[in-house]
Formats: sequence, C-alpha cells, structure tokens
Amino acid sequence: MNAVLIAVFIMLILSLLRVNVVLALVAGAIVGGFTGGLTFEETIASFTGGLGEGATIALSYALLGGFAVAISQTGIPQLLVNAMLRLVKKDGEEEKTSLGKVLVIFTLLLMAVFSQNAIPIHIAFIPLLVPPIIHILNVLKIDRRLIATVLTFGLTASYTFLPFGFGFIFHEIIATQMEAAGLAIEMSDIPKAMAFPVFGLVVGLLIAIFVTYRKPREYKDRPIDSTEEIVEVKTRNVIFTILALIGTLAVQIPTQSMIAGAITGISILYITGALKWKEADELINKGMQMMAFVGFVMIAANGFAAVLKDTGHIMTLVESASTMLGDNKGVAALLMLLVGLVVTMGIGSSFATIPIIASIYVPLSMAFGFSTMSIIALVGTAGALGDAGSPASDSTLGPTAGLNVDGQHNHIWDTCVPTFLHFNLPLLAFGWVTIMFFS
Repeated sequence: MNAVLIAVFIMLILSLLRVNVVLALVAGAIVGGFTGGLTFEETIASFTGGLGEGATIALSYALLGGFAVAISQTGIPQLLVNAMLRLVKKDGEEEKTSLGKVLVIFTLLLMAVFSQNAIPIHIAFIPLLVPPIIHILNVLKIDRRLIATVLTFGLTASYTFLPFGFGFIFHEIIATQMEAAGLAIEMSDIPKAMAFPVFGLVVGLLIAIFVTYRKPREYKDRPIDSTEEIVEVKTRNVIFTILALIGTLAVQIPTQSMIAGAITGISILYITGALKWKEADELINKGMQMMAFVGFVMIAANGFAAVLKDTGHIMTLVESASTMLGDNKGVAALLMLLVGLVVTMGIGSSFATIPIIASIYVPLSMAFGFSTMSIIALVGTAGALGDAGSPASDSTLGPTAGLNVDGQHNHIWDTCVPTFLHFNLPLLAFGWVTIMFFS
C-alpha cells in the first residue's frame, strides 16, 4: 500500500472521530513512516526535522494574532458590531431580518477576500471580527457551517484567482515551479486558466448559501469575554489603525513576510500612541494564545509532510497513477487532480503542494500533449484541491478559531466536512472541464 494514502487516511479518520488534529497528524505520520519502510527512529527523526519548517508559520500567526488583538483595542470592530446590531433591532427588540443576514455574510466574505489580497493579514482578521458578532449570529439563527463556508471561500478563491498579495505569491510559485520543470509561462495566463475552476468555488458557495445551510439553526447564547469589553472609539485611533494596515501591506508584499508585516503594523500602533506601550506585553500574549492552536497544527503538519516526502511514496503515488493513464487524456487529468487532492489534504497547504506536483505533472502532461493553458489549469487546480476541507489547513483552522469561541462549533464536522463537500467537489469538476477545454 502507498504510504501517502495510508497516512492521509489515518489522519482523516482520526480527525472525523474527533481526535485532536495534532494527535491525528502525529499518528498518521508514524503509520505512514512504517508503511513507507522507515524505522521508528527514522520516522521520529523525519517528523521532528520537519517541525522547524513550521516554526516561521507559527510565529507569523502568533504575531498576526497580536496585531489583531491590538487593532481590536482601537474600537474598529466595535463600530462594525454596533452597525450590525442597529440593523437587526427594531423598536428595541432584536429580530431576525434578511437584511441582517445579508450584511453579515457579505461583510465576512469581503473581509476574507481582502485578507488575502488588499490587506494581507491572512486569517488574523477572523478572531478579530467573528467572536464579537457571535451574539448577532445567534440572534439571526445563522448556521455557523455557512459562515465557515463563506470564510473559507474568501480565503481560498481569492489567492487562487487574484494575482495580488498572497495571490501573487501563489501565482509566482506556479510560474517558477513550472519553469523549473521545463515549461516557461506568463504569470498573466494563470488567472485566465484558473477563472473557470474558481467559478466552481462560486457555485459551491451559492449552494451552501441558498440550499444546504439556508435554514435557521439554534445556538445557546453563551457569554464571550471578547464581547464584554467596551472600548472607547477615538477618531485619531481609527486613522492610525488604517495607517498601520497600510504599513503592514507595504512591508509584507515586497518582503513576502507575514512576520515583518505584523511587526510593522504593531509598531505603528504603539509609535502613534493608538495603543499604550505598557499594554504591549499583555496584548501580544493574548494574541499568541488566540492563535496557538493554529500554530501547533501547522507545525505538526510540516512534520507530517516531511515524513511523507522521506518515504518517497509521493513520487510512487504519481508514478502509479501515470501507469494507469493509458492514452486517455480525460482519465489522465482526473487521476492527477485526485492525487493533488490527496497530497494537499495531508499537507494542508496549496503553496507547499505546488512544488511537489509541478516537477512531475509538467513533463507528464507535456508527454500527453496537453496545451500550456491546460497544464497551468492542471497544476493550479491540483494544488488548490484539498486546501478547503483539510483539517491541517489554515483555511479551515481560521474559521474554526473564530466560530468555536463558545464551544459550539466542531472543527471537523462543522468546518472541514462542509468546506470539503462544497468546494473540493466543484473545483474537481470545473477544473477537469477547464483542462479538457484547453487541451
């Protein structure tokens, strides 16, 4: 049996059984290592050796969490929450309104898209914005699985299609890795090739909004610490916060470092006096605690990925799939997409999957006679598949971190399963159609 398939299967089954994701990743890595021919010592050495690669990501999220908490102290989230409350109240009585639901969904969707492209603070906006509106979600009886789907859509569709912020990084990785594999492309062709696959994500989102999760869902209205603190909103602080966000963007894009961007944003808030220096330690600690779970999962996911790479069975999986392809382009495209889905589900990162599959898919696709646009769509779609739905992906961990602040939202069943069904399946279908159209 292939070690990659076994390891991913074990990790997913344990996660579905509500075993902690970190423990599921460790167990999957150990079983995968054994299946791939590694000894216990080699498996542990490989796993621990891979943990270091996740340290940068974990520190990035911790600092972004501190930045998010710092922004929350300026009162901007409170302004937004107050505006939402005014729309869902009538004569002092809270009532469910279609306008309120539309406002919540549209605002969160817009923020998710902006977090990847216009204001690249990634998932840090979720614990900043979502916990304060949990009460509103309860009042409107909005199914939190819908909110998780909306957030994950914004986090994934934007970087997959739009070449700005994190999207620029993703597109650059595709172009660089495809050139290294023997096929130079223009980055401007990537949005054209990915337009229809991303439309599949739009279809999945519309199904979630208007079909799957349109019915009200009851939640207990439990008190949340983050909603109890009242912050005085000052115009000068709002202006300085906007400057901090611009500064974060200005530093993060050229350096491609979330750490540098977060430090810049935090520094601007303190230098301008929007926040007091004596509050720095408490705020950073609070932000780190808020994002700690996400950081630990991403670190463990890097160890998991290192074990899979060291077994050599990722290459074996692709080679096995290629022997089954025959001369049928349609079957070849479908199998390569499915392999991309499995690899990304295990690793939890589209960005990390592209270098693995591009080196194999590009020459294989060229041998099959696929056009350049088809190969771009194949590599991009295969890399994006699995980001939504993976227990180890920040695109699912982020929404859970915000929606589970009162213990009523399960990471696997309320975030991973809904996003997997609504996004991976349409992306697989629309991606395949795109590949065959350009072929």
